[in-house]
Amino acid sequence: MWGLSIIDTLLPLWIIICMVGGVLIGYYVPNVETVLDAAKFADVSLPIAIGLLVMMYPVFCRIKYEELGALFEGRFMKNQILFSLVVNWIVAPLLMVALAWMTLPDLPDYRSGVILVGVARCIAMVLIWNQLAGGNQEFCAVTVAINSLLQIVLYGPLAYFYVVIVGKGTTFHIDMWIIFRSVLIYMGIPLLAGFLTRWTLHRYEWYHKRFIPVVGKLSLLALLYVIVVMFALQGHEIVNDIGNVLRTAVPLIIYFVIVFIGVLLWCMATKVPYDITVPQCFTAASNNFELAIAVAVGTYGVKSKEALAATIGPLIEVPMLLFLVYVIKHVRSRWYISQQPVQAESEKSEDTESGK
Repeated sequence: MWGLSIIDTLLPLWIIICMVGGVLIGYYVPNVETVLDAAKFADVSLPIAIGLLVMMYPVFCRIKYEELGALFEGRFMKNQILFSLVVNWIVAPLLMVALAWMTLPDLPDYRSGVILVGVARCIAMVLIWNQLAGGNQEFCAVTVAINSLLQIVLYGPLAYFYVVIVGKGTTFHIDMWIIFRSVLIYMGIPLLAGFLTRWTLHRYEWYHKRFIPVVGKLSLLALLYVIVVMFALQGHEIVNDIGNVLRTAVPLIIYFVIVFIGVLLWCMATKVPYDITVPQCFTAASNNFELAIAVAVGTYGVKSKEALAATIGPLIEVPMLLFLVYVIKHVRSRWYISQQPVQAESEKSEDTESGK
């Protein structure tokens, strides 16, 4: 597992290299943006869509679906889910709208794109950050699943309310099929594939000792691949419009820090275990950029400033949330060192099952 260890240990360096390399490729390689964006899957560049699906599949292979019912018995977990819903669908969107207005008062197009990102709750990459930080995968999967279902119902009305009514943006019509399709693809496909894989193979020892470690490498490799493609697609825009790009990054950076640190402090104050604190923080701070980009492109056009602002979202989110992974792991080493995680018993049974 030497290769995986190198990826884990030097992940920040690899991400920086991929970001810089992607921008250089997009700016200096002729027609690379046209080639990468020539084929689309659900209004998202096909190379990015493939990378996201490959990135998510290993995560869903690890989830202990057979233990979900027992995990969510009792008032504590129900309260945690309620807290997550309040933060995700009330607090976080309001904060993003406020920050967008405070930092981009003279850039209404970019402001609308940022708001579209803020309303879209994360259903994909949060599982990657949760895994890297050592959070409870079952709790994270359930909150992501709930957000996915609510997204189908709430994203359209909330986006219209914050962009058009509150944000005074251009009136537009959001196709509900775009929202449903985004959830179906980026949550449904890897979830179904991972569930079927685990349900079929988890009884075999080699599944835990060989299959999971090998397939697990795909998540981080696919993450690095997606970063290169995303930055390559926006290479010219980043360089040529660097001023507005940097301004658009401001509300996003402030948002990630405030939401993440705020939820972390609340969890620490209320003595929430570390392995539940992790998914609470990352679910609240992450956004569904695939949906935001698809809606912005479908509503305003692929070359619009709204679409560019929505695309800037993941370019800022990826390095920021990786940084926050190390922040919360540092917090764990200082404040959670003696705490027993909620998932300890399920991990113990998994270890026994796999013969570790």
